Amino acid sequence: MMIVRTAAAVVALPLVFAGAALAQTAPLPPLGRPEEFLVPMPGSRLRVLLRHQANDHPAGNTSPVLFIHGATFPSALAVAFPQAGRSWMQDLAARGFDVWALDFLGYGGSDRYPEMGRRAPGTPQPLGRAPEAAGQIAAAVEFITARQRVSRVSLVAHSWGTIPAGLYAGDHPERIDKLVLFGPVTRREGPAESVPTGASWFVTEQAQRDRFYGYVPSGEPPVFDSAAFAVWGPAYLASDPTSATRNPASVEVPSGPIADAAEAWAGHLQYDPARITAPVLIVRGAWDIVTEDADAAWLFAALRRSPMVRDIKLSRGTHVMHLESERYHLYDEVALFLKSD
Repeated sequence: MMIVRTAAAVVALPLVFAGAALAQTAPLPPLGRPEEFLVPMPGSRLRVLLRHQANDHPAGNTSPVLFIHGATFPSALAVAFPQAGRSWMQDLAARGFDVWALDFLGYGGSDRYPEMGRRAPGTPQPLGRAPEAAGQIAAAVEFITARQRVSRVSLVAHSWGTIPAGLYAGDHPERIDKLVLFGPVTRREGPAESVPTGASWFVTEQAQRDRFYGYVPSGEPPVFDSAAFAVWGPAYLASDPTSATRNPASVEVPSGPIADAAEAWAGHLQYDPARITAPVLIVRGAWDIVTEDADAAWLFAALRRSPMVRDIKLSRGTHVMHLESERYHLYDEVALFLKSD
């Protein structure tokens, strides 16, 4: 097997805010009607939501693409969130792909765990750990491949979502065409941190604002358009039907992802990158503090069985670059990789 590896590249591009960037973008071609499906989890009454953005004119033999979200917000606030007329799902569909997105249990349109919303005595274990989330990816992939009559999908995972995606890709190589790890959480040899033991935790709109704007280095202008966040923030609270019952309003999310990240940064990653045999793209913003250069370098070296690994670092982007002014450069790099032979 020939191994092709591409060293990290910083792509220097000018700062362009959302409206201006879209003004230079061609209108979307006609797309299929968006669809939503609730997929039952085997052995459970709980269901996960799958979004589908079809394209009436698919390009070539590209596999369906399944987006996997991160720890604190679902697909509607990530790849399906439109800014100035299009979302990442729509953009990728316009390029000829059959595009899907998953909400993990406890997020967005998927069912909530029965333990969420309860404050039972004791110390319940974190919900939604990576092995369980990988099982939800498996159910989604089985649904997609059966419905579309294909054998493989490509996964595009973000942040914590790269952990269950990597676990699934290693366990089911026959189902994976390509794997994109956007802002991945990788292994670090840091001190052991306290791992959350509660089932879930709560995130306010202000906490998300502080996090997103705090990613940008001091002295640099914001890269998340304030007008877009004025829409995103209330939509985020609306993604949890119980948010208004708390003061301040907040979104309840499973705490398993935070536990997984804490363990990864203390030396225990929930998957072995050496088990992945699909081509892999590692992509991140130059201002991403979750995926630093050393993290990407470790992952690049650990993916030793992958036939092709690319590590791309894009300028003026943070950990949530898919929502920022330079997002179209991220879209371009991911689409180029997914179409590559």
